[in-house]
Amino acid sequence: MSTTTVETPGAVTGQSPAAAPRRVRRRGESSPAARLVSHGLLIAASLIALFPVAWLVYLSLGPDKDDYLHPGGIWHKMTFDNYSFVLQHTKFFDWLQTTLIVTLGTTAIGVIISATTGYAVSRMRFPGYKKFMWVLLVTQMFPVAVLMVPMYQILSDLQLIDTYLGLVLVYCSTVVPYCAWLMKGYFDTIPFEIDEAGRVDGLSPFGTFARLILPLAKPGLAVAAFYSFLTAFGEVAFASTFMLSDTKYTFAVGLQTFVSEHDAQRNLMAATAVLIAIPVSAFFYFVQKNLVTGLTAGGTKG
Repeated sequence: MSTTTVETPGAVTGQSPAAAPRRVRRRGESSPAARLVSHGLLIAASLIALFPVAWLVYLSLGPDKDDYLHPGGIWHKMTFDNYSFVLQHTKFFDWLQTTLIVTLGTTAIGVIISATTGYAVSRMRFPGYKKFMWVLLVTQMFPVAVLMVPMYQILSDLQLIDTYLGLVLVYCSTVVPYCAWLMKGYFDTIPFEIDEAGRVDGLSPFGTFARLILPLAKPGLAVAAFYSFLTAFGEVAFASTFMLSDTKYTFAVGLQTFVSEHDAQRNLMAATAVLIAIPVSAFFYFVQKNLVTGLTAGGTKG
């Protein structure tokens, strides 16, 4: 009686038939160890970024101005009295009104001038258009201390000292050069054929700009608006020089009122700083969708 031996593939290759095939990593796919390290670094970076904010909120809950020297004791006596004092016994709402008028005015005027300037240089070829952009860039080279005296003289001659319009114009002189460069780079990424299609449809140059180009430039406009808003919101030197009435202080200048030559009410400063952060956070929330696209697209051409 004869027997027949059947060799399995595992017997031939010397491997166990139950061995699973090794998974091949696709191109661009990171290893589990690399993902673990990257996630750990991101978590650490997030904690580092959030720590100053959390610490400021924690200090704002301390009832005494010297609690920052012994922060451990704040935990047992937390209170919101600092916030109620700032809202009821300071000129917080006057500062809020001034800040909103100045920042929104700077943002609106600055974005309009920057967008039209950037579009004109991007699309039109007039004598000296390249030098014009460099002149705008040169204006950013002068420090604030050098510009303070001539600006004060100009505003004084125009009777714009201690006025909202005067401070808005000063801030526009700061934000427009940078935003014009930003918008010019973004408009360069928009195909010129869109302008030609607008002319074929009978649109004027301004109609083409307003109806066709601006809707495509929303990310760039969002970045310009965000930069203008933050610049006007946090500036101190010009605001403290040109706004003389305490009811017309911006938030940045109003914070200085809590510090005197012999005293510093740091608990009230911390509470005010937390309240100040609310408008900026709200503005960032509305423009965040277009910020990343606008920051990256303008650098792809020109």
